Amino acid sequence: MGLAFVLSMVLSATPEAQTSGPEEKLIQWGLKRRELQLDPNANGKPIDEVFVEREEIFPEENPKFFDILHIKTRDSVVRREVLLKPGGVWDDQRALETERNLRRLFFLSVAKVVPVKAPNGRVNVLVVTQDKWSLRLSNSFTLIGSLLQFLQLTLVEVNFNGWGQSLSIDTVLRLDTFALGQSFTERRLFGSRWSFSEAATIVFNRQTGAVEGTVGQVIVGYPIITLDQPWGFLVDGAWNVRKRRIFRGANVWQLSYPDAAGADRVPYQFDQRELGLDAIVTRRFGDGVKVDLTVTAGAYLRQYTPMVESKLNAEQASWLTANYLPRSENATFVEGIATAFTNDFRILKNLDTYELSEDLQLGFRVTGGARWAFPSPLTTQQFIEVGGAARYRFYQADDLFTVSAAGGARFRPGTTTANERFAAEVLNYSPSFHGGRLVTRLLLDFRWNDLNNRQLLLGGSQGLRGTQAEQFSGRNMVLANVEYRTRPIAFVLGTYLGFVLFYDVGTAFDSVPLPQHTAGFGMRLLMPYFNFDVLRFDFGVHINNFAPAPGLDRLNVTWGQVNDLRPAILDSALPP
Repeated sequence: MGLAFVLSMVLSATPEAQTSGPEEKLIQWGLKRRELQLDPNANGKPIDEVFVEREEIFPEENPKFFDILHIKTRDSVVRREVLLKPGGVWDDQRALETERNLRRLFFLSVAKVVPVKAPNGRVNVLVVTQDKWSLRLSNSFTLIGSLLQFLQLTLVEVNFNGWGQSLSIDTVLRLDTFALGQSFTERRLFGSRWSFSEAATIVFNRQTGAVEGTVGQVIVGYPIITLDQPWGFLVDGAWNVRKRRIFRGANVWQLSYPDAAGADRVPYQFDQRELGLDAIVTRRFGDGVKVDLTVTAGAYLRQYTPMVESKLNAEQASWLTANYLPRSENATFVEGIATAFTNDFRILKNLDTYELSEDLQLGFRVTGGARWAFPSPLTTQQFIEVGGAARYRFYQADDLFTVSAAGGARFRPGTTTANERFAAEVLNYSPSFHGGRLVTRLLLDFRWNDLNNRQLLLGGSQGLRGTQAEQFSGRNMVLANVEYRTRPIAFVLGTYLGFVLFYDVGTAFDSVPLPQHTAGFGMRLLMPYFNFDVLRFDFGVHINNFAPAPGLDRLNVTWGQVNDLRPAILDSALPP
């Protein structure tokens, strides 16, 4: 801990780290512009007016070059999210919910709602927001040493003409394909609470330039966007028709085929054809404990077949299909899901995004459901899937503790239970000490009789930093991560830089786990005007196979914290 202690002492002595963050500065800016004063005793007072102050991308004292090329979010776009109205009364919880709704808008970097003094014992509402750069070339990537495994570049205007609409041109570069697509999203169709989005992508082979498939989705809905909204509705149609290749490192995974000589290899690649249509209705009840009841009716087609290009014989194709390809099936289904959660939300900082507010729901969240696939003129599948997930989050004395667990199974008439799965996670953010905090996470993911033959890959940026990319594979996973994260250094334009010492242990396996240990150091860079997630740099060593002079292949660069990598089942009752 010597290096961490020195770093934390330096950071805790940095004047910028002790001054107020971007949100407090923005509040003071809005108060000054309107010549207003905060009202410390506003709860229950009647509201006279709602003031909205919208700051440009960069504060007034900074250069305005980018602001010239940017159209600021319109007043009406901010006001339609405000849940406190003239004639009503000030309510702290409604103010916090308004902030959460505004922070969900990707084109706002900061949003705060505060009460200010008004004449005659009343109160006014001040809403202050700050834009993010909306016309942007966003990116997502995974770089392990010199191997660029994945690169997504999106030229997107997330706030077209200040109206909150999103228009984008997307490019995705993988080791085998190049994809070009477009998308459009309108969160408030014609100013209503109806939403619309569409996306379509063409996939090209990088070597031949031939078209290998298309991917797309269309969604129309009336989503639940406030805690007291009783009804929500959604219709979702999607397709995914393309070729799939599973890589380990820089090459397609060559599976060991069990022939007599034991020398044959079968490439892990296949044709994928998925079509789906869902209609979803949600009814919300409750106050202190919210309960959502959701009913879905839908149908899907899922077909997975070996590629002709693999030139497999009949026995090899059957072996690949039975042991590695997802299960091909068509189904018509109805499902019901019930979700209950405590209506207790908190705003915390310096967890994953440094000085930016992070909205967290405390207490419990429990969800459970069942899906019935029944024979129809289009399908013959018949099964019942059941599943559930539970989470409890506890915060006291600056310690945030979360435990999550989920599981599910499929029951089929006349045959064995399938798709049995259990996953669990324990995550803790310690109180701050020596200017930083300790973040620990334990993750488990186990499968039995999995019809989809899912393979988990660990290595590189995927949880075991310091090992080779996708070095470990299996249907089950055990992973623990321990990090000491220093306080950030504040730079110009609201940029923050922090450091990390880490230790990882875990593996992916089929039957017997062989734990792998890695350790190293890293750096986190937050640029809130461009992205909520931190840019993660990690350099580690593989303790089980220590290299005296580890090279750049031990360097991992990607977006987000390592604890962002977690199974989706932990948040949902049923698999998609």
